[in-house]
Amino acid sequence: MSKNMAQKQSWWSCVLWVLLLVVAAAAGADESGDSAEQIGEAKVDNADRVIALDSPSQDADIQNRLSAILTSSEQFSQLQIRVDNGLVFLRGYSTDTDFIGWASDIAKNIDGVVAVVNNVELTPVNYFSAAAIKAEFANLWVKFVRALPLLLAAALTFLFFFFTSRPVAAFLVRPLRLMTDSSLIQVVLRRLLSIFILLLGFYFFLRIAGLTQFAVAVISGTGLLGLVVGFAFRDIAENFIASLLLSVQRPFRLGEVIEVSGFRGVVQKVTTRGTTLVDFDGNHIQIPNAIIYKSVIQNFSANPNVRGSFDIGVGYDAKVRFAQEVAMALMLKHQAVLSDPEPQVLIDSLGASTINLKIYFWVDAAEYSVVKVASSLMREVVRAFEAANVSMPDDAREVIFPQGVPWVDESTHPEPAAPAQPPVAPTTAAEAHTGTTGRLLDDLASDTDDIQQQAKRSRDPEGGANII
Repeated sequence: MSKNMAQKQSWWSCVLWVLLLVVAAAAGADESGDSAEQIGEAKVDNADRVIALDSPSQDADIQNRLSAILTSSEQFSQLQIRVDNGLVFLRGYSTDTDFIGWASDIAKNIDGVVAVVNNVELTPVNYFSAAAIKAEFANLWVKFVRALPLLLAAALTFLFFFFTSRPVAAFLVRPLRLMTDSSLIQVVLRRLLSIFILLLGFYFFLRIAGLTQFAVAVISGTGLLGLVVGFAFRDIAENFIASLLLSVQRPFRLGEVIEVSGFRGVVQKVTTRGTTLVDFDGNHIQIPNAIIYKSVIQNFSANPNVRGSFDIGVGYDAKVRFAQEVAMALMLKHQAVLSDPEPQVLIDSLGASTINLKIYFWVDAAEYSVVKVASSLMREVVRAFEAANVSMPDDAREVIFPQGVPWVDESTHPEPAAPAQPPVAPTTAAEAHTGTTGRLLDDLASDTDDIQQQAKRSRDPEGGANII
């Protein structure tokens, strides 16, 4: 619940920031419009009358009449009016640009005025005073109230797109399930469609609010920001694209044993960032997906049949062919050794005192452990060779006595008595097989299941759902 509340608060804060940016842009646009009106105000306004050459001069009457009108409005300060041959010169200050143009209109409407030169300026404002700040806030509030209906309509439109983006995206991605069962592709397309719908709603928001130029500025700024963010998060994007490719190609699945970059283990989890392996020592290994995609992947579970081997030496006086047949017969009877592919007993090399045999066998790695089966076979082959009187000598050593071999007369040196050996409790074969030690030695099951169970019981090493 706390996580969902935090996400909702973050979304509402984003919406509030957007509204504040829109209000600030609207205020800036209005002020730029006012400045344009002030700059574009004509300095000289003609009265559009025919100038009569024989009309008596009325400059004093025009000046008195215009001064009385403008002074009574109480919208001007330091007002100076001068009339010369029907040409009116205005100078002073006003707090409102509308009254500056109004002064020109009043002057033009007086009979006898030929043209108006309006030099009335806005009253200089001290922006560090409290009154100026209060006036600016009041002006901003008035503009906000005027734009409030459009802003509310734009906000409702954006909220409609916001709340319908996910359901609409999920509905549009639903037919994709018939073509692929990759959850990552579905999630990526669903998010892209959601973002596109949100951008469309934001465009309509700016369009309704009358901020088309602001939208262009945001888009251009977003493009530059995206370029900077792309360089900053290059590795994250690389891992994300690699995870997408791994989800499509699927070189391995959850629970399979793989080896990547020298790390071997059971695949526990694959997210958009990396892949988590649990090695056979119980350790969690997190490998970035970009490294996995660019490395050689050895999958030990794709083909359950795995070949194992071990070496054993027999003496030169032994019958090698007979020794091979004994080892082959033993492996064919072993429960864990597969008959197809067949095991092999080959002569590998000739040692100093032994003929070295190489014994190959195949096991189902999903059911049996190769290491455990090799240990069991070596123990049983040695016992079979001993029962068949096949010699297994150790390596020959040459000992040199530079001073010769000393000779000792046993008749003059009696042989010392041998030390007493501690009694050994007899152990039968049945007891060895039924005891705890025998049970552990005869366990040939694969360790993959144990590692998978450990991975399920361990904590989740990384947030996010599996993508394969």
